[in-house]
Amino acid sequence: MPHEMTPRPGFPPNARLAFKGVIFEIWQWDQKMFDGTTQVFERAWRCPSVEIIATVGDKIVIERQDQPDRKGIVGLPGGMADHGDDPLVEAKRELLEETGYASDTWTLFWSQRQKGRVVREQYCFIARDCRKVQDPDLDAGEQITTSLATLDEFLALAEDPHFRTYAEFLITLVKARLDPRERAALAKAIFPDQKGEGVV
Repeated sequence: MPHEMTPRPGFPPNARLAFKGVIFEIWQWDQKMFDGTTQVFERAWRCPSVEIIATVGDKIVIERQDQPDRKGIVGLPGGMADHGDDPLVEAKRELLEETGYASDTWTLFWSQRQKGRVVREQYCFIARDCRKVQDPDLDAGEQITTSLATLDEFLALAEDPHFRTYAEFLITLVKARLDPRERAALAKAIFPDQKGEGVV
């Protein structure tokens, strides 16, 4: 049954909500064609997501997790920003719940609105000098363990078939692994005030 909602950003003003799920919404609208006829166009909206490059000293927090429908996932802390809060608030919550870590120093590394048939906002934050403040508070569908990786160990994950991250960030990691200048730039972005193991 259709729902009455103001169209999401990136959708035409005459778009109407045809389906609302837990993660996805399907929006439809009448689109005028070049010959004057009208057809129904359709686009999906996906819940925004956040990802966090969390550092402890000169190491990066890596997660290994199983979910009921997927096993052996390797990646960074993060997930769906499904509480309706500011992306930074959502990122802080995800980091705390999944790892028990907190940070007082946060930087937005990059963000984008993915366009096309599926509209999705993605945010990647850097959380520096993280400290353990509690035990993880995992959802019923999460089994997560964390470890600390050097920068080179982190970059090597770009070749791990189980590693999950945003496609754009994966490209950044591959470039940093192949080009010393790209590696130095990434190291400076993640560890701007440090020199040590895994850091230029």
